[in-house]
Amino acid sequence: MDATKKPFRISPELGVYAEKHGIFQILQRLLQGLLVDKPMEPIQYMIDHLKSENDEVPRVFLLGPPASGKLTIAKLLCDKLGSNFLTLENMMANKSDVVNKIQRFSIKNKEIPNTLWAKLILERLSKTDCIKRGWILVGYPKTRDQALALQENGIAPEHIVILDAPDTVLIERNLGKRIDMSTGEIYHTTFNWPTSSKVQKRLVKPNGVKEEETVKALLEYRRVCHGILNSYSKKYHVVNADQPSVDVFSQVSCGQLLKEPVAAETRLGEAIKPYVESRQPVPDVMVMKCISQRLSKLDCSTRGWVLHGFPQDAGQAEMLKDAGFSPNRVFFLDVPDDAAIERLTVRLTDPVTGERYHSIYKPAPTSEVYSRCKIHPKDSEENVQQALEVYHANVVDLEEFYNAVIHVNADQDPYTVFEYIESCVVKPLSKHTNVFV
Repeated sequence: MDATKKPFRISPELGVYAEKHGIFQILQRLLQGLLVDKPMEPIQYMIDHLKSENDEVPRVFLLGPPASGKLTIAKLLCDKLGSNFLTLENMMANKSDVVNKIQRFSIKNKEIPNTLWAKLILERLSKTDCIKRGWILVGYPKTRDQALALQENGIAPEHIVILDAPDTVLIERNLGKRIDMSTGEIYHTTFNWPTSSKVQKRLVKPNGVKEEETVKALLEYRRVCHGILNSYSKKYHVVNADQPSVDVFSQVSCGQLLKEPVAAETRLGEAIKPYVESRQPVPDVMVMKCISQRLSKLDCSTRGWVLHGFPQDAGQAEMLKDAGFSPNRVFFLDVPDDAAIERLTVRLTDPVTGERYHSIYKPAPTSEVYSRCKIHPKDSEENVQQALEVYHANVVDLEEFYNAVIHVNADQDPYTVFEYIESCVVKPLSKHTNVFV
């Protein structure tokens, strides 16, 4: 590429048009297709690709630990979506040079290179049925190196689905498995047990299904799972619930934004400081100035943003709109008042370490630490109750202002809440995602 040439720039009008009609997504899929299929005639390939109308077909990796139900769920999905059910086993049933090479490694009891598995998968995904109807690949990749090998061969899923359950449940499922040797059907001792005595007599326990083997397999899965997710998050910005990628959106906290200019002793900070020290509400004009400066920065403009703690009423929402900052998702996290009071009124802070504790969910580790912990004045039951009353007084107006809001039951496990919000965010959106929480 000639470094002296100026980069191609898209006008704002063309950018809006392209986002509205999904042109960026189409170009991305075209590029992925070129990398995977490597056609001899790329121009004709792109023309055929656009005519085939297959941009919306599923391309899914379905992963999970032993006994998580991967095969069952994948078959149900394939029947529902009309897509291809893929496993390494059924791909090995096809005859090809790649299959022959893998079989030679297997006969010699040698480890099969990840590059060979990647070539096998690439060969299958290049078939017409996978291109037109999509595919769900089950149980692969199992390690980070396997994921990287797939990436290097241009294999890019649209979605990565990971099934999981508590280890105790997975161990119980695995130990209760029984196989009908005549039909290959799988049954379980505690559910899905056949009524026919003839079938029951044919059932046997699968080889290697012992508790110690199951535990070992689970531990190995837990060890490699994060590596798989990280390898995809770096390339495709997949959000990992255990360690959200900082590259996806810019997180903007209204409370933190007000503290920063005060700590930096800027002119705006000096104006805000008296309100912060007296624990009085900061005027909306000053709050908007802080938010406007932050949302105008390059990272927010290019990656999008998630703003929480603002707006708190319809007047603030109107100010944001007038400043040119409009979200394309608005979430309300719903929690019963008694649950909110329980969460907040027993929060503790260690003034020595700054560590935060909770009397119920995360108690202080020792009596010495507990004795020096303090409760923040804003977490008194009276103040929390007052904050809830203010919230309820304004929430209806905010719902009407933003119209299509999304309510989330936040009175449950944090990862469940995260996954639901994530599923709403990753649905097709414009290039830059802006969210209020």
